[in-house]
Amino acid sequence: MKSISKIAALLSLAGVLAAPVQAAIQDLPGGPAVRQLNLHSAATRIAVEISWLHWFMLITCIVIFILVFSVMFYSIWKHRKSKGHKPANFHESVTVEVIWTIIPFVIVIAMALPATKVLVASKDTSNADVTIKATGYQWKWGYDYLTGDAQGVSFLSTLDSTHREISNAGAQGADVPTDYLLKVDNPLVVPVNKKVRIITTANDVIHAWGIPAFGVKQDAIPGFVRDTWFRSEKTGDFYGQCYELCGKEHAYMPIHVKVVSQDEFVKWSGDQKKLAAAKQDDPAKVWQLTDIIARGEKVYAANCAACHQASGMGAGPIKALVASPVVLDADKTKEIHVVLNGRGAMPAWKQLSDTDIAAVISYTKNNWTNKTGQLVQPSEVLAQRGK
Repeated sequence: MKSISKIAALLSLAGVLAAPVQAAIQDLPGGPAVRQLNLHSAATRIAVEISWLHWFMLITCIVIFILVFSVMFYSIWKHRKSKGHKPANFHESVTVEVIWTIIPFVIVIAMALPATKVLVASKDTSNADVTIKATGYQWKWGYDYLTGDAQGVSFLSTLDSTHREISNAGAQGADVPTDYLLKVDNPLVVPVNKKVRIITTANDVIHAWGIPAFGVKQDAIPGFVRDTWFRSEKTGDFYGQCYELCGKEHAYMPIHVKVVSQDEFVKWSGDQKKLAAAKQDDPAKVWQLTDIIARGEKVYAANCAACHQASGMGAGPIKALVASPVVLDADKTKEIHVVLNGRGAMPAWKQLSDTDIAAVISYTKNNWTNKTGQLVQPSEVLAQRGK
């Protein structure tokens, strides 16, 4: 009895200790749900149709399965040899042939018609209110607004650095947020009840852009252009991920779409254009070392720390920047070419501005134990582009 009491006490204690962890696990509106069995809650008409089609196909297949196997098992049981039944002796029956040809044909047509309707509708990207190009990079998304109120706005969308740190630490306990590995620094913002066309491509390997709540998923292939569309009927935050295995950081490439009202979208567009204008740098500007290092620290945290770590020590195939021969080399063009064109596991970063590239290189050359005193000017990066 004492042993049983001790076991019960230990189980109770375990339940108390586990309670905070369990309490931290919650549904993410617009994203995955706890113990989710069904498709995501639909936010577009296409997603509603896909959900209906999913259940229609599933129920149809189950009904066919039950009918076919019921007839088969009934026939086996009722006409078994132990009851004295003897097998029929015939070679063909025109009636049976016609029946088992017509019935499957009707079933296939009944399933194909609604499926074709949804497929055709999902591929109709004409008459879009907003067109956005989504470019896959290893491992982040780049967005360029081609039409609409935000035309000309472009930015990179990267996994929030704090989430990467949680992952590196093992992602244990109540500190794991509900939107774990789905939070980004710059979400894609679109207006509600407007047709948004997404043009997909990639800079390096095959990626795939998709949001389950919108019922969209489209491959992003280097050198090719694909497109899809959605019209969200709800405001809020919606989440997806890269759906094509694109390398070791594949799990850290989330998609966050923020759907807002038209007025909010117009205001956001104006703010983004002002911000872009303020950030536009003159590549001929001569920077002081302290200023460009301060800017480089921000560029590094947003784009480089995920792989090279905040300490600059790298991990696995990612080489360390601390005491790196390329970083310490007096020939600054060596590191400029690596950042611009990539090398090995290192992707190309041509999408960054000349000033940002000059800043992050200057930062790596003068941070940690790398006290070279070298300064890279934007004009030096500009001179190396295309070489």
